[in-house]
Amino acid sequence: MRQEFLRRFSEKVEEIIRAGKELHSRGWVPATSGNISAKVEEGLFAITASGKHKGKLTPQDILLVDKEGRPVGSGKPSAETLLHTTLYELFPSAGAVVHTHSPNATVISLVLKDFVELEDYELLKAFPDINTHETRIRIPIFPNDQDMRRLSERVRAYFSSTPEPYGFLIRGHGLYAWGRTMEEALIHTEALEFLFECEIRLLSVSQPSTARK
Repeated sequence: MRQEFLRRFSEKVEEIIRAGKELHSRGWVPATSGNISAKVEEGLFAITASGKHKGKLTPQDILLVDKEGRPVGSGKPSAETLLHTTLYELFPSAGAVVHTHSPNATVISLVLKDFVELEDYELLKAFPDINTHETRIRIPIFPNDQDMRRLSERVRAYFSSTPEPYGFLIRGHGLYAWGRTMEEALIHTEALEFLFECEIRLLSVSQPSTARK
């Protein structure tokens, strides 16, 4: 059993390392920003350590944490680990969580107030439960907060009462997206990053009276 667990943990570590390189190559996790996690088994998760460059991750930069965000063994996990474990609790099918600090996610979270509304985009079909462009979703924007427990409870309260589990923004900070696998989490991240860029371009060319709110 232990050998099987170590094999699964090793696989998740490699997934996170590859994801880190991809996210960094796109400019979405500059410097040491962002964090990435993957479910190893129920209640145990692999996550990037605090302060590590996501484009240069090594296996030693990936830690194991429990459902409370506490490290299993040595090392200091990301300061935002509790947000990851909260998402795994809220969405049991989630297998990976990605957090970026991209320019588009950061800017749109500052320009708009409470949410980003995305409507009539073909790329909305990147999400598994959407099969038509004739739809509208909202990505909530939460105030930035250094108290991760308080912020995670705010996230929990919102998603406990909404049928739209597509991602969320932290104001002036970045995007959280997730999926059943790391590949799916990256697809959702890429889709939202594209849609945020589209919304920013629309806002830049729209008159104040017609800009989306």
